[in-house]
Amino acid sequence: MRYLVRDRMFAFHEEAWIETEHREKVWRVNKKLFRFRSTFAFVDTEGTVVASIVKKFFTIHHTILIKHDGEVIAKISKKFIKLFGDRFKVKLRDGRRLKIVGNLWDREFDIRDEGTTLAHISRRWFTIRDAYAVDVMSQPDAYLLIILAVCVDHILQDAKGEQFTNL
Repeated sequence: MRYLVRDRMFAFHEEAWIETEHREKVWRVNKKLFRFRSTFAFVDTEGTVVASIVKKFFTIHHTILIKHDGEVIAKISKKFIKLFGDRFKVKLRDGRRLKIVGNLWDREFDIRDEGTTLAHISRRWFTIRDAYAVDVMSQPDAYLLIILAVCVDHILQDAKGEQFTNL
């Protein structure tokens, strides 16, 4: 199933809506600003927090924890040593390890589990600046795969900001 992530930027608040391919709103990501570390709330349409996304502040490389009911269900981090482009690794609570690979600069990447593509993320088909598609092949893990896509997009936005502030 295809989901569309639409970012909305406001002066003091940032949010993204996740919609189905039929334009039905399913989840919302709220970024809480003015905190010591970046925190996102992944919320359903009823307003219930499905997951919390917490960016660790003091790390050598970007690391984000995904929590459900206060328990870490996944940890995503950018690989410290990279030979060919940016790559991310994900460690899930159940012991699985996922890889995120592709052309991350253009936001074209896959989330894979042992060579099997679970989701494909793409900005290619959208002329809207802050929108991208997440094609989910594994429906039971849909919300987790979308959260991972949002995390990678956030890390890449941070990296672009760091490059421009260092000029």
